[in-house]
Parts: sequence; structure tokens; C-alpha cells
Amino acid sequence: MSFIAFITIITLIIAGLFHFYWAFGGKVGLDRAIPTKDGKALLNPGKFLTIIVGFIILGFAGIAYALNLENLHLNSYSEQVVYAGWFLSLIFAIRSIGDFHMVGLFKKIKSTKFAEFDSKYFIPLTSFWSITFALLAYRV
Repeated sequence: MSFIAFITIITLIIAGLFHFYWAFGGKVGLDRAIPTKDGKALLNPGKFLTIIVGFIILGFAGIAYALNLENLHLNSYSEQVVYAGWFLSLIFAIRSIGDFHMVGLFKKIKSTKFAEFDSKYFIPLTSFWSITFALLAYRV
């Protein structure tokens, strides 16, 4: 397994596990993971949606793992896995750029804990994922 794929998989697993932690009542990091304005959360996803997002992120880790397999071309779904890798690369690039309001490089709300963490950690992380999914999909 390549080092880039390994780091991508591990960071995605950690992100997925954080969502499960938050869904079941965990509070650590939650104030830095949800955008706020005037002290009020702009999102309130709920337990079920947070669990779904956790599973989706773990699925992304699975796609990164599949893209790293040496014999992916022997799999009948190899073309779909490569398309999924390119799609995730695009999705993470869009997340890095943001919505021009709450998240991403061009966000307008910049004075909250979330905005600080978004700039320091989430934008670089999603940019990294965008690049690594592109590299993994291209390599195949």
C-alpha cells in the first residue's frame, strides 16, 4: 500500500469515527466541526444523519483502499471505482473552495471557532483528499 493511500484511508476512518462519536453524544470538537453565526449553529444534522455521514466517509476510505489495489483491473467494478475516485476528488475540491459563505477558502464568516479550524485543518485536509483521490484514480 502506498503511503499516500495509507494516510488518506487513516484520516478518512478517523473522520468517520468522529461522526459516530458525535452521533452518540460526544462533545469534543463538535463546536469546531459545525459552522456558527452569532453563537448559533448553522447546521443541526441530528443523530441519524450524522451516523449516515460517518458511514459515507468510511465508504470513501473503502474507495481509497480499492483504488490502491494492485489487481483492481481484474475486478469487474474497476471502472466504477476509478470514476468514484475522480468524483470524490472533485467533491473534496469543491469542499475546499467552499460555498462562499460558511465554509472553504472563500468563506465570509471568519471569526468563529469553526472558521478558524476550517482554515487551519479542514481546508488543507479536504484539499489533500482531493489531490490523493485524483492521484489514486489516475494511477489506475
